[in-house]
Amino acid sequence: MEVTLREVGNVLTRTSGYLKTVTSHSLQPYRGCTFGNSLCGVGCYVRHNPFVTRGRAWGSFLEVRENAAASYRRHWRRERNWARRRGRFGVFLSSSTEPFLPQEFRYRVTGSVLEAMLEHPPDLLVLQTHSHRVTDYSELCLEVSRRCRLRIHISIETDLDAVPGLPGHASSVDRRFEAASRLRRLGLFTVITVSPLLPIRDPERFFRRIGEAADRVVIDHFIEGDGTPDGSRTLKTALPRAMKRVDEESIGLAYRERIVQVAQDNLPGRVGVGIDGFAGRYLTRDRPMVEHC
Repeated sequence: MEVTLREVGNVLTRTSGYLKTVTSHSLQPYRGCTFGNSLCGVGCYVRHNPFVTRGRAWGSFLEVRENAAASYRRHWRRERNWARRRGRFGVFLSSSTEPFLPQEFRYRVTGSVLEAMLEHPPDLLVLQTHSHRVTDYSELCLEVSRRCRLRIHISIETDLDAVPGLPGHASSVDRRFEAASRLRRLGLFTVITVSPLLPIRDPERFFRRIGEAADRVVIDHFIEGDGTPDGSRTLKTALPRAMKRVDEESIGLAYRERIVQVAQDNLPGRVGVGIDGFAGRYLTRDRPMVEHC
């Protein structure tokens, strides 16, 4: 793993494409991801982004954006004003890396950005993670939640501790469930994102467990969820083949629909699907959507 220190010009990127209806901006404290060689990295759409990888293997590099907090402070007012002319100033942290990598607890880039948001808050912050270590910043998240709307999204793609043929989880299923429960008990709005949806051994038990640990759940399949309508990016990876070996139906949208129904039965009114879920729009009992925040 090659780790380098870099400065970024404007850490706030105006969203387009998949995230455009979710938040006005995304923010990446790092470029690259040291989870790239774990299970979540196999199907990660960012591995196909040449602007990010620049010819390097995904999971082999990490650029630490050491001035990210200073950049946020410098550009906050201009980007907030731009966003509010179109709606609200929302930040998705992060869409192309993991905010709570092991290196975060040496460099504290994410932590310093959250501290900058105490002074200059967005209207909405969506904090997206694959790691249980988000709880290391639970007190800081509580402070941020008093200054803006905050949704903490924790990805838990499956109830399987291991998927045959794929690397292990960067953060275990149990630890992520424990993190979600802890954050929710503190009063933080917590969403479990089943993204990308992998084969689930016991869907009924899985969604009962989610109902106890989180306020909402989002279900997102790699088809329609990897930035292509047919999942063509993910189909180039080992992920679909491994999924098919566990459950042949899991690589199609019919599987998503079946899983969504199980989720609805266990968490009525608390289920989001695909981009609508990430944007805070959840299904009601008869399946039209209602927006939470």
